[in-house]
Amino acid sequence: MKGRKPALPCAICLCSCLVVLLGGTHTQAILSELNKPCGSNQQPTELGITFTSSVIDAEYIVAFDDYYTKASRQGYISAALGNTNTSWEIISRDNPAASFPSDFDIVKLPREDASVLKVLLRHPKVKQVTPHRKVVRTLKMMEDDDILLEQDIGPHPACNGTEKGPCWTEVLNFRGRSSLSLATAFWHATGRHTSRKLLRSVPKQVTAALHASTLWDMGFTGAGVRVAIFDTGLSEKHPHFKKIKERTNWTNEKTLDDGLGHGTFVAGVISSYKDCLGFAPDADLYVFRVFTNNQVSYTSWFLDAFNYAILKKINVLNLSIGGPDFMDHPFVDKVWELTANKVIMISAIGNDGPLYGTLNNPADQMDVIGVGGINFEDQIAKFSSRGMTTWELPGGYGRLKPDIVTYGSAVTGSNFKGGCRSLSGTSVASPVVAGVVTLLYSSVRHKEDLINPASMKQALMASARRLPGVNMFEQGHGKLDLIKAYQILSAYQPQASLSPSYIDLTECPYMWPYCSQPIYFGGMSTIVNVTILNGMGVTGKLAGKPTWHPYVPQFGNYIDVSISYSSVLWPWSGYLAVAISVVQDAVDWDGVAAGHIILTIESPPQGDESDPRRSTLKLPVRVRIIPTPPRSKRLLWDQYHNLRYPSGYFPRDNLLKKTDPLDWNGDHIHTNFKDMYQHLRSGGYFIEVLGAPFTCFDAKQYGALLLVDAEEEYFPEEISKLKRDIDEGLSVLVFADWYNTTVMKKVKFYDENTRYKPYGIKHSSVSKAVVFCIVWLDQRGN
Repeated sequence: MKGRKPALPCAICLCSCLVVLLGGTHTQAILSELNKPCGSNQQPTELGITFTSSVIDAEYIVAFDDYYTKASRQGYISAALGNTNTSWEIISRDNPAASFPSDFDIVKLPREDASVLKVLLRHPKVKQVTPHRKVVRTLKMMEDDDILLEQDIGPHPACNGTEKGPCWTEVLNFRGRSSLSLATAFWHATGRHTSRKLLRSVPKQVTAALHASTLWDMGFTGAGVRVAIFDTGLSEKHPHFKKIKERTNWTNEKTLDDGLGHGTFVAGVISSYKDCLGFAPDADLYVFRVFTNNQVSYTSWFLDAFNYAILKKINVLNLSIGGPDFMDHPFVDKVWELTANKVIMISAIGNDGPLYGTLNNPADQMDVIGVGGINFEDQIAKFSSRGMTTWELPGGYGRLKPDIVTYGSAVTGSNFKGGCRSLSGTSVASPVVAGVVTLLYSSVRHKEDLINPASMKQALMASARRLPGVNMFEQGHGKLDLIKAYQILSAYQPQASLSPSYIDLTECPYMWPYCSQPIYFGGMSTIVNVTILNGMGVTGKLAGKPTWHPYVPQFGNYIDVSISYSSVLWPWSGYLAVAISVVQDAVDWDGVAAGHIILTIESPPQGDESDPRRSTLKLPVRVRIIPTPPRSKRLLWDQYHNLRYPSGYFPRDNLLKKTDPLDWNGDHIHTNFKDMYQHLRSGGYFIEVLGAPFTCFDAKQYGALLLVDAEEEYFPEEISKLKRDIDEGLSVLVFADWYNTTVMKKVKFYDENTRYKPYGIKHSSVSKAVVFCIVWLDQRGN
């Protein structure tokens, strides 16, 4: 990482270590609390979601600043590399977009050469150069046998080797962009026995569960709306579809048909007109085959297909894939460009639940509708990924995602060559929302100029029904409500909105984890990352600075609020980061304080308008304040030195998990260490998060510093300061599982396409905290 010092050398090998530096009297009590049995919390079920993303050796995506013809692009690259004495070639792309201008090319070099890449970047027409990625996903969609026994939904061949259709089986693989379908619906524990009797209540038609017939009876069936399905293709002669406008193939296979069945199922949920009904049977289907029958894709295939979708003026795009790589810059940039062109993108949030912080890209982007899954009992599906977003870590706090949830367990859709099947996963929930969005779009085509990615998301959020007993990082704004969304969209006027629309640190469980710990004077600021949605235009800005208005009768003057925000809102969105702290006057006060923030969003005039569009928003804020706890009860979690993918894959702490040995989830007290957080809170401890170097906190305020699986290097100044803090009474707990360079070198996987074995670890700083703490122990003679 830029600006970081080299790693400290160490040849020590550790296994399952907890290093404790006893600088004070607080550590033993903390360890005692952590060693207590953890209530009734069950361990997460392993869902085996499998996908991989690997870099193709010496192939690079060269992105230009605009769209150029093939000859112009080749001329720019030739001019940039002409004097480098390096052989190179432009990889040809034979697909429907090849004859149109493009904004990128793929350049193949004989080897990786940073100097050549720098030369390319110096060309004035080149915007960025990034590695070309191969994506492999494993469709894990074995039907739920219990549900099928209760429902007669058509032919369903068994996986006995004699079936003609595809047989869904699990295959060992690694992380990347993947299908987000699952074999079986896993649900939260409810205290009730989930029996076959309960499953009889599962409806045969998901359209009936959301009352789509109400809009059908009004004459709205999706007609005139162009829907793109990015998946595994679709047979032209499938009996469930009547308006397949175009099928395009972006893979290296010479077929347009679906050889797997996933694309067929997704298309059926959106637009089937018989048997298992879709929401918008009269929509114009544009089928983009972006995955091979071997479940392989490339970033470049998506980029070309996305460009073609823009060219075709697609209205709604469903993407039932996802992966953790929100720094695959060409992909992310192209998603922004798509939505900037008014393409409403719906994407599955991921199947890595019940763990928190496991959101998939692009569903975690502000401009995309990210969809989580529930079952037909309105319970969050256990497989559904949870927030927060991790883009903003370690320096801040993640955004609210998913946006909404809908049915994703035991949903019925079109089978491979006719008939119906029942599948589960957030890639099932995603086309449910895509079908609803298409149906809604067709109902307001007379005001099409008002419909855009932000306004559609605003309508879905405002109409969603809050699920009781579920926090916001599990359900977003709540359960999809088609009829109410139609009512809101029908009366919609361009406006801005906030997500969440209020901040209430006293409201549990919805505002978890904010509501789980009161704030107090001297504590680290509580950061709430609010998303600004701008339905007035693709671009916008804040007109002036947001202002804080305390409610003095409600002790709002005891709150100190600082705000940072996006300088430009694009596309359709931005952020408002609210940092809340307590003033010194409230050091001994106990109570609830409130106020609100006022901000005004401004966008350029549209059509015949002469004045800018403006929308003034109020963000209520309510917090619980308590007297500052004693030092012995205050713990500080070091977030600043935690890295998370996509900075690099790291070997998992549990080396026995051989089916998925590389970790991509970063550590945070509110994500993968949620149970630890709750356990410490139940023991009376207060946990604060440090998002800055060690030189930025006053150790005299804390009983202990928690260093958990730290990967990032430490500045010499930090090490010196922390040593002084320990001498002055600070306890430090270092949690680390292992450090073994021999094992690290062996944790790699073979990419059959590139004939390359990339190492799982891409940084040398695993367990740095352990390394320097061991050095300290030696220096202290312990």
